Amino acid sequence: MNKSAGTPTPHDATFRQFLTQPDIAHDFMTLHLPPELREICDLSTLKLESGSFVEADLRHYFSDVLYSLKTTTGEGYIHVLIEHQSVPDRHMAFRLMRYAIAAMQRHLESGHKRLPLVIPMLYYAGRRSPYPYSTCWLDEFDDARLAGRLYSRHFPLVDVTVIPDDEIMQHRRMAALTLLQKHIRQRDLAELMERLVPVLLKGYHSSSQIVSLVHYIVQAGETADAEAFVRELAHHVPQHGDALMTIAQQLEQKGERKAALRIALAMLQNGVERSVVLKLTGLKEEDLAQVRH
Repeated sequence: MNKSAGTPTPHDATFRQFLTQPDIAHDFMTLHLPPELREICDLSTLKLESGSFVEADLRHYFSDVLYSLKTTTGEGYIHVLIEHQSVPDRHMAFRLMRYAIAAMQRHLESGHKRLPLVIPMLYYAGRRSPYPYSTCWLDEFDDARLAGRLYSRHFPLVDVTVIPDDEIMQHRRMAALTLLQKHIRQRDLAELMERLVPVLLKGYHSSSQIVSLVHYIVQAGETADAEAFVRELAHHVPQHGDALMTIAQQLEQKGERKAALRIALAMLQNGVERSVVLKLTGLKEEDLAQVRH
C-alpha cells in the first residue's frame, strides 16, 4: 500500500527507530561499510545529526538519517538513504551524490573550512530483487570513463592574469573582453589603447558589443579620465565612432553635473541663498535636494 506524503510507512518508521540509535547504527556500519572505509572511521564517535536532505516531494519514497563521526582525515559523515519504494530509481546514484554534496554544503555553512568526507549508503528493501541499478553515479553518463576523468581532476581554468597580452590579441572575438578584464584594475586604461584598438579594428564586434565594453570600462575601470578615453577610442575606431561619441557626451554631461553639485555645496556652506545657487549653477530643486550641507 502506498502512503501519502508526510506519513511514514511501516518500513520507514521501523528502520528509523532502530537506526537512529547510535549503538545500533554502530553495528549497521560495522556490518555494511566496505573495509577500506570502515578502517578510516571511528564509529565510537557516531553522532546523529538533525535534518533531512531528501526533497519534500520525495519523502514518501525515501527517508534518510545522517551521522557525523571522526575519521582519520578529519570530520566526516555517513548518510544512509532508506529506499522502500516498489520500483527502484535508476537515478539513485546521482541522487546520493546530490545528498552528499548537500551535507558538505551544510558542513561549510557551519563554519568549517574544509570539505568533509561523506559516505552515502543505500538501504534497499523493495519488491524487486536484487537491486537492479549501479550505485556509482558515473555510470549514469554515456561515457563513464570520460566523466570519471573530468570529475576526479582539476577543472579547466582560464586564468587571464597570466596570459601574455600578445597571445590574448590572437583570441579573435574574445580578445577585447579578455584584455579589458585582465587590465581593468590598472591605474590608467589609456595605456591599454595601443593593444585594444587593433583588436577592435578587426571587425569582430557589433556596435552594441563595443558599447557594452565601454560601459564596463566606465563602471569597473580606474581610468583617470573616462570621457577622454572614450573620445580617443572613437577617433581610432571610426566604424563605431557615433556610438562611442554618444557615450562620451553622456560622460561629459555627467561630469558637468557633478561639478555643478560640488559648486552648489560650497556656496550653500558659505551661506548663499538656495534661489541664488539654483540660478548660478543651473541646477533644479530636485538636484539641490541631493546636496548635503
